[in-house]
Amino acid sequence: MQNRLQVLKTYKIYIGGKYERSESGRYYPLTDKSGKQIANVCLSSKKDFRNAVVTARGAQLGWANRSAYNRSQILYRMAEMMEGRSAQFIEEMSLEGISNKQAQLQVEQAVDRLVYYAGWCDKITQVFGTINPVASSHFNFSVPEPTGVVSIIAPESNALVGLINAIAPVIAAGNTCIVLLSEKNPLSGLTFAEVLGTSDLPGGVVNLLTGTESELLDPFSNHMDVNAMAYHRNNAESKKTIQLNAALNVRRVHFYNTADKKNVEVGSPYKMLDFMEIKTTWHPIGV
Repeated sequence: MQNRLQVLKTYKIYIGGKYERSESGRYYPLTDKSGKQIANVCLSSKKDFRNAVVTARGAQLGWANRSAYNRSQILYRMAEMMEGRSAQFIEEMSLEGISNKQAQLQVEQAVDRLVYYAGWCDKITQVFGTINPVASSHFNFSVPEPTGVVSIIAPESNALVGLINAIAPVIAAGNTCIVLLSEKNPLSGLTFAEVLGTSDLPGGVVNLLTGTESELLDPFSNHMDVNAMAYHRNNAESKKTIQLNAALNVRRVHFYNTADKKNVEVGSPYKMLDFMEIKTTWHPIGV
């Protein structure tokens, strides 16, 4: 049995609530710190990204029209499922060379972050909506609404809690998203896809791709049906490319500094507002 060839798991990408193989059929070997191969991971293509955008667009209106309370329930259910799978997350992060202590901390922070944003789903409008005084016979009020479809390039380090910190405020605000997972540490994100598939989240709200930033940066930042982009890495050249591409349809872009621990470890309702538009309505009085 010592000469037995181990059958390594090939992880699929997650689009529209389904586990798909990359249309290109490519993959890359994932290795641990010692260089030993531990899994096969799909190399997503531009076509995979385009498919994910179509799916995310189709799911966006239905997700935005759900009650804020229902979105809150679903995020809380995601936290419950993560808590139940904590041992699996810790084991897979350990395979990638992360210490058990650090892996456990990441799982706990990720669960807590989901609960945090679940609590904000039905409060963001009350806290940040306003009634505006006007010098005419009108009611005038402003409320935050979802931006639409958001592309996200998740952090390379702190892969699990960084991923949740990137996704949770986006979907809590009523948006849908396409996410490029960490290339070096993708396992926790791929297992998170299994959490999504069993947590009542509608297919297409969160779509998870694996692959390289160098290949997928352009489609993530220049697709004309993407309304906003979040970049959670620190590559200066990539930021420049994103800014140039974003000008094509004036999409909203946010850069988050993952070197700042507070940016990863602290939640904020303002991260929800980053991906919301303020809609102002005028309603006549006495007409």
